[in-house]
Amino acid sequence: MAYEAQRDGESGSSTPRVPPDDPRPLWRQRNFTVFWAAQTLSVLGDSFALIALPLLVLEATGSLASMGLLTAVGGAAAVVAAVFAGVVVDRVDRRRLLIGCDLVRMVLYGVIPLVWLFGPQVWLLYAVLPVCEAFGTLFAVGYVTVVRSLVGTGQLTEANGRLNATAAAAGVLGPLCAGLVAALTGPATAVGVDAASFGVSALCTVFVRFRARPAEKGERTGLWRDLRTGAAFLRSHPVLRSLTALLFVFSFLTFGLTDLLIYHLKHDLGHDDDTVGTVMAIGALGTITGALLVARVRRRLGFGATWTGSVAVCGLAFAGMGWARDVPVVAALSAAFLACVAVAGTCSMSLRQEITPEPLLGRVTSAFWTLHYSAAPIGAAVLTWAAEHQGTAPVGLVAGVCCVLIAVAALFTPIRRS
Repeated sequence: MAYEAQRDGESGSSTPRVPPDDPRPLWRQRNFTVFWAAQTLSVLGDSFALIALPLLVLEATGSLASMGLLTAVGGAAAVVAAVFAGVVVDRVDRRRLLIGCDLVRMVLYGVIPLVWLFGPQVWLLYAVLPVCEAFGTLFAVGYVTVVRSLVGTGQLTEANGRLNATAAAAGVLGPLCAGLVAALTGPATAVGVDAASFGVSALCTVFVRFRARPAEKGERTGLWRDLRTGAAFLRSHPVLRSLTALLFVFSFLTFGLTDLLIYHLKHDLGHDDDTVGTVMAIGALGTITGALLVARVRRRLGFGATWTGSVAVCGLAFAGMGWARDVPVVAALSAAFLACVAVAGTCSMSLRQEITPEPLLGRVTSAFWTLHYSAAPIGAAVLTWAAEHQGTAPVGLVAGVCCVLIAVAALFTPIRRS
């Protein structure tokens, strides 16, 4: 597809010259350092919203089902956006796209604490969150595609490692800080902090320059053909096809876990917002641990054993979470669940990046996320509705056992031999 011949002050013919990779260490590369800071702030803002928005709903309505419905609405918007995200990312200036996504989220999230000054308006959350989730999906797909143009292939692994490590650290600090802010000043203030973080992230990205993308040869293809390209690649590869199908079910079962955990801590165990933030932060430490161990575990066990084992442990942790009555046990099980999610998710993403041709990566990523999460919003609504009527313990047990069965099913697919 045609791309800009002139970008960020660089001019040339229809195929821009891509500068050579910067040989300096990453910490001495200004563009990477600024981008690194911007993405850390963006993840920090997302983690604030993860805690603050459900707390706002619970504070205003006292209903777990309302929390689950909000999660479902936001997830549905993300799924719809994922259908088109890969095509959009491949057709527009990616730097401007990242900045625009941050600015939209800054404005929309910033409206919430202003309105809350005059009293709770739960309908506003159902209006704002879907739009923010849609732009968040665009941002996420764009983010996956720009790292290579930022540092080049020679330092790609190191750059991804640093970005993932700080994102996980922000995921630890975000829930903890969100819980503290919500406990001291209310969850609406925590949403305001979330909005500010996106503004700073956008400002940082303004000062980042990516290498220009060369123009794609041939005529621009139609939208429908672009949408089908990513899905066709997933369908043609036996391992990716199996992963997509199994993760479809896994997402349906686990997407509402955060709402279930918050409800269990506050309603079943009677703890405050500060405790919720602390447990979520401890759980995020599991994500860091999983991200640090995944490469070593995969080298030792192989992809199939690593992925299936991680999903099985996720199921066991989920099954026990609703039965746990002590906060330390809940926190430990949450950490185990998120550690294994990080291991399984990183393995899945790495395999997809390894075997997908570079020109298709955006569209394949978009198609994978669309298919992966398409049932997740419904699952969140069903899970939380069932937990409110039947209790968190039996619902968590059923969902956890089903996750273990997913791991068993994977043993009868090409995943086991990959």
